[in-house]
Amino acid sequence: MTAKKIVYLVNQYPKVSHTFIRREILALETLGLNVMRLSVRGWENELPDPVDEQERQKTRYLLRQGVGSLLWSGMKVFMQRPATFLNTLFVALRMGVRADRAWPFHLIYLLEACKALEWLQQDNIEHVHAHFGGNSTEVAMLIRLLGGPPYSFTVHGPEEFDKPEFIHLGAKVKHSAFTVAITSYCRSQIFRWIPYSQWHKVQVVRCGIDAPFHENLPDTFPAEPRLVCIGRLCEQKGQLILLEAALKLKLKKISFSLVLAGDGEMRPEIERQIDAMGLRKHVQVTGWISSAQVREEILKSRAMVLPSFGEGLPVVIMEAMALRRPVISTYIAGIPELVQAGQNGFLCPAGDVDALALQMELCLTAPTETLVHMGFLAQQAVLAQHSVDIEAGRLAHLFSNSNSGEFTPKGG
Repeated sequence: MTAKKIVYLVNQYPKVSHTFIRREILALETLGLNVMRLSVRGWENELPDPVDEQERQKTRYLLRQGVGSLLWSGMKVFMQRPATFLNTLFVALRMGVRADRAWPFHLIYLLEACKALEWLQQDNIEHVHAHFGGNSTEVAMLIRLLGGPPYSFTVHGPEEFDKPEFIHLGAKVKHSAFTVAITSYCRSQIFRWIPYSQWHKVQVVRCGIDAPFHENLPDTFPAEPRLVCIGRLCEQKGQLILLEAALKLKLKKISFSLVLAGDGEMRPEIERQIDAMGLRKHVQVTGWISSAQVREEILKSRAMVLPSFGEGLPVVIMEAMALRRPVISTYIAGIPELVQAGQNGFLCPAGDVDALALQMELCLTAPTETLVHMGFLAQQAVLAQHSVDIEAGRLAHLFSNSNSGEFTPKGG
């Protein structure tokens, strides 16, 4: 029987960098599933995208009513099922041993699970799906142990790969009905932390691109030697090494402009380095922009560059390729599963400034006809692997069999 009513549980939703979750939810609703949005926080954050604002109005927030509301929910669950509550409390405390967060946080996750359980029972929710393997998945697991519906979760990386033991990734897979990996590489990393007998639980369902995003593309290709880098300004995205490569291009007197579209904790350092390297005339930082603006920035550029040190598979790479733009990136994680060097993009070893500068130079100096052809191949590749409708169909198939705890793998 198809699970008609599910809940998506995310630590913060909606969020600028989580457009792929929004697309997934909307695609599932198109397939006829009733999806409740549940988030720990995010009701007050500034959202540049109007569609995200619409999503916020559909979302319920576990922390919005304060800690007192959580305590009351915990008390009610304890009174209704004391043995189950105490057993789950023991699991929550155990999750705080050798963990990236101390045990008091895990008590809060238990109370959040109690609050969520109350809402899920009221709405007759049949399945819980979480994104990312951190605290939102722990809450989903505790809901299940308290007597709630089966759960699943999507692992993206790289955070889950950096600290699998400290977020108890193996335990979360063990208690799940199934676990989703967004790439084959991602699945391999999960395999490292679970017994072979549980490998069948891990299914590849890729993040998807919806048709409106890549429809009505302009016939012209930009002549300006312009590159765009889209993403949170943080260590793992490699923007500082990108600036070093840009400086090499400047010293070689290669004409270029570079747009860093995004914001984050490293923006002050990045701004300082732009000035220190004398790149202010070449490099612009936009801050957070909407999905429509992301699309516009990509279309105005000859290619997107993302020299990441750690990833799962960035959605912005899929978006750029869907818009017929080649991508300059690194040989890490799931990126080579989509970006083929010399065919639909340019790849270099992560952390290698000279190699990155060379790939940027090759792109900037390539004939327009070459980049147009690469962009055509890029779009073909991404639409073959990352159609949101096809991937949502795979998820719906998994949800439909989750109540029994068994399923028949489909696709992937």
